[in-house]
Amino acid sequence: MAVDEPTILVVDDEKDVTDLYATWLEVSFDVRRAYEGHEALDLLDDEVNVVLLDRRMPGLSGDEVLAELRSRDLRSRVVMVTAVKPDFDIIEMGFDDYLVKPVSKDDLYTTVEGMLTRVEYDDQMQQYFSLVSKKAVLETEKTADELADNDEYRRLQSEVETLRNSVDGARETLSDHDDFVGAFQDLS
Repeated sequence: MAVDEPTILVVDDEKDVTDLYATWLEVSFDVRRAYEGHEALDLLDDEVNVVLLDRRMPGLSGDEVLAELRSRDLRSRVVMVTAVKPDFDIIEMGFDDYLVKPVSKDDLYTTVEGMLTRVEYDDQMQQYFSLVSKKAVLETEKTADELADNDEYRRLQSEVETLRNSVDGARETLSDHDDFVGAFQDLS
């Protein structure tokens, strides 16, 4: 393991799931494992680049771990990896991406790689990617009528459009990263 290898924290109360994800990733990354929320917080520090976080765990939930992580002002990218189907409540959550279980090895690896690319972006670009991810997740999980009837979703759309215009000068950066291009084609 190289010293400068990115560090990934895998957090899930199902030990088998944590161990499986860690095994998939430890070939390329330094991987830490936590089997509950308090343990995850103990393992969180400035060295953790990406956190893969289950949403529903006994004791300290993934939502609570996420809130604490953000209050610590850590620059870690957070991916919720959960069986919880996303609802409009995700709009206000501070994660960067949302994967619904079951998750394939390829999807997990691609998502981690994408998050590592995002670590280098400024705060405005980070916020843009996070909001676009939430928009895409909701569009996948909700009907057109549900989206059209939801005020929070309409505000999200507006915020994405405003940020898109703000980051327009950095669009060359987006095109340099193939893993993001597909996600943003519908926003052009």
